[in-house]
Amino acid sequence: MASYRFQLFLNISFFLILAIGQSSIAAANDDRKASVVFAYIVYMGSAPEGEYLATSRQRTMLQKVIRGSSVEESMIRSYRRSLNGFAAKLTEEEVEELANMKGVVSIIPNRIYHPRTTRSWDFMGFSNTVRRNPTVESNVIIGVIDSGIWPELPSFSDKGFGPPPKKWKGVCRGGKNFTCNNKVIGARFYKSVPSGDESARDNSGHGTHTASTAAGNVVKDVSFFGLAQGTARGGVPSARIAAYKVCHKKGCESVDILAAFDDAIADGVDILSVSLGSAESTEFFDDVIAIGSFHAMEKGILTLNSAGNNGVAGPLGVESVAPWMVAVAASTTDRRLSTKVVLGNGKTLNGFSVNPDTFNGKKLPLLYGREVSSICSEDDARFCSESCVDSKLVKGKIVLCDNSGSDSVVYSAGAAGSIVLDDLPVSFITPLPSPGLNARDYDLLLSYKNSTKNPVAEILRSESIKESYSPVVAQFSSLGPNFIAPDILKPDITAPGAEILAAYSPISSPSGSPVDKRRVKYSILSGTSMSCPHVAGIAAYVKTFHPDWSPSAIKSALMTTAWAMDRTKNPDGEISYGSGHVNPVRAIVPGLVYETSKEDYIKLMCSLGYTQDNIKQISGEISACPVKSKNVPARDMNYPSLAASVPAVKSFTVSFRRTVKNVGLPNSIYRVQISPNPKLKVEVVPKVLTFKALKETKTFTVTVSGGGLSAKSMESTTLVWSDGTHIVRSPIVVHTYPSIKSS
Repeated sequence: MASYRFQLFLNISFFLILAIGQSSIAAANDDRKASVVFAYIVYMGSAPEGEYLATSRQRTMLQKVIRGSSVEESMIRSYRRSLNGFAAKLTEEEVEELANMKGVVSIIPNRIYHPRTTRSWDFMGFSNTVRRNPTVESNVIIGVIDSGIWPELPSFSDKGFGPPPKKWKGVCRGGKNFTCNNKVIGARFYKSVPSGDESARDNSGHGTHTASTAAGNVVKDVSFFGLAQGTARGGVPSARIAAYKVCHKKGCESVDILAAFDDAIADGVDILSVSLGSAESTEFFDDVIAIGSFHAMEKGILTLNSAGNNGVAGPLGVESVAPWMVAVAASTTDRRLSTKVVLGNGKTLNGFSVNPDTFNGKKLPLLYGREVSSICSEDDARFCSESCVDSKLVKGKIVLCDNSGSDSVVYSAGAAGSIVLDDLPVSFITPLPSPGLNARDYDLLLSYKNSTKNPVAEILRSESIKESYSPVVAQFSSLGPNFIAPDILKPDITAPGAEILAAYSPISSPSGSPVDKRRVKYSILSGTSMSCPHVAGIAAYVKTFHPDWSPSAIKSALMTTAWAMDRTKNPDGEISYGSGHVNPVRAIVPGLVYETSKEDYIKLMCSLGYTQDNIKQISGEISACPVKSKNVPARDMNYPSLAASVPAVKSFTVSFRRTVKNVGLPNSIYRVQISPNPKLKVEVVPKVLTFKALKETKTFTVTVSGGGLSAKSMESTTLVWSDGTHIVRSPIVVHTYPSIKSS
């Protein structure tokens, strides 16, 4: 059975499972009472010249289809700055009429997306003393589409900052009592569904955490009640932040997410960090993050997106699969938090939790969940389910629960602590001392309890431990391959995402539990939500050295300079970490880059069988497939990694065509190396690339052959180009996983 604490992790604090949430809205007039009204996005492509003309046309179109209601009652918002379209409350009949109108590209049902949460920078070799361009860095703007921000925290102070960059076209519309500054230069909030939340201020802590991870100031001596103490800072401390609040208590409406992209692109951000996602398998043209990031890419803006937190579900779980974005997985650092449990017999068990409290050497009685309830079934009792913990029995004691996530129940009942069964080796904050033990240690605990007349234990305060095993992809991090385009490897890269200390909303419970009354300015979160802004900060860092680079060039630099991950520690291989672990220092000097254009992405979609209408739903304009492109395999798109889906059991031969641009030394000679894999034969032609100038391009072909792969398996090797100074590394992956088109 899945860990309940993990389910809480999925559903409260970080990324999580999509609740397809179209809240039905009762009709406000007689003509519509018989019909159910839902929120829809009427997408009309790229923004035309003139915001007024766009809005006027949208209102005219809407007025033609709604009956017995006004445009004001129906329209939720207008997209008119970077995109063209509107969101409105419509009946099925009205949707059908609009879909047939000239100028309407597609109509997308509103969905609910969810968020996915300092030592991490030093762990990557990205110390506070690395080479920087502070003046250029202060002109970089990172847009964060999330749950808002708490601008008064030290991480967002504008001390020492000059006025916003001249290119900034945004505004500060943060709502009542919200003030921007020269660090947080812009803020907007969106609420398609009335929530009473009229501010860009962060009520959950998630957006504050991600924003400070990407671009927070250097703040010394921060900790979570003394744990993980150190200096908190973002990847580009001198950069500016623009916050776009789309997430509220019930999640993040797709209507609002698309509006945030519309504004952020027009506002002039350089990088977008989007730690949101949907666990539903949707095509590119049904995903507002894919659509919004495509328009961002057209304007030279790279979007970083969290890969997802559903790794326990197995392969084909990665949610961010569009090739024009960077999908970021989560991995560990060399600092982990451990909480020890000392039993009455002297044995010590190592658990996982963030516990700043101490029992002061006192051991407390142990009780099993099914011993503290007389009204629940045995399963509900041993899981410590709601209403199954008798406060008269547990006060001042430690309760053992067979499933995690019961912390709030046990805390509310007055217990001093709980120890839970949890095989996910990540430390979460809980309202009371509540370490998770793996199955082996939990069985040892139960054995001790059942064999002892008066069993007792002490839960110690958490301590930081040096983890030499890292980096390892976190178990919660979603796995590939790409379920839409299996010849494009996803996720792209991994970065620190486990137990990350960063700024937090001072009005939100650090455990996410309403019974937890503690409040902090810095907190510890885990998730691909936390790894995504790490890479966003590094992408911004790369841009400070190469302001003229395209989004695909920056993406290539991040991927081809990544550390090689140890396959023996990461058995899922490249479908868990992509090209490897991001390496900030090397990313600014990649040597060669693989570039892709808007036309390349359109050819890719043609090769996937997308129709002209499908492609228009993404790009917003008519893009006919070139005659030859349908015969060009997706694996030939000029992507920094090489992947191919092949038939199981049978022999195969696949080829890849790639072009690299020289951004290293004017006169350089690159020679190829292939890491050995006895199951794969790899040929590269040519084996030497000679460059005589910067920006010169060279093309090569890679042919991979083999056979005998079992169903739902993979093999991999590595392609490296090196001139003796630069190492340009790309994974080569062949796999037998299906796509949603073939399954």
